[in-house]
Amino acid sequence: MPYKDREISKMYYTMGEVSAMFDVNQSLIRFYEKEFDVLQPKKNKKGNRYFTPEDLENFKIIFHLIRDKGYTLQGAKDHLKNNMGDTKENQRVINSLEDIKKFLLEVRDQL
Repeated sequence: MPYKDREISKMYYTMGEVSAMFDVNQSLIRFYEKEFDVLQPKKNKKGNRYFTPEDLENFKIIFHLIRDKGYTLQGAKDHLKNNMGDTKENQRVINSLEDIKKFLLEVRDQL
């Protein structure tokens, strides 16, 4: 079996990295942090925010609900409160499908 490179994942992401990942302003991330209880990044003594991969998943879910599905802030809060398990599972499925798509596109480009 050939050697497969592991994906290097970080334990913490800075505010700037998260902002670049989602192509949003840092103020939007701070606003969502205030509004949603599930988004709780760690802060150091200076107040810099450090996001864990779990925080990124939660932010991705919130971002998807508000931007893509058109939920209001209150609607997104209610949806997360009532359906957090289902929403996280759906997000995992979406992530795996995106990974498969990326892999298939790489295979196509190599042919």
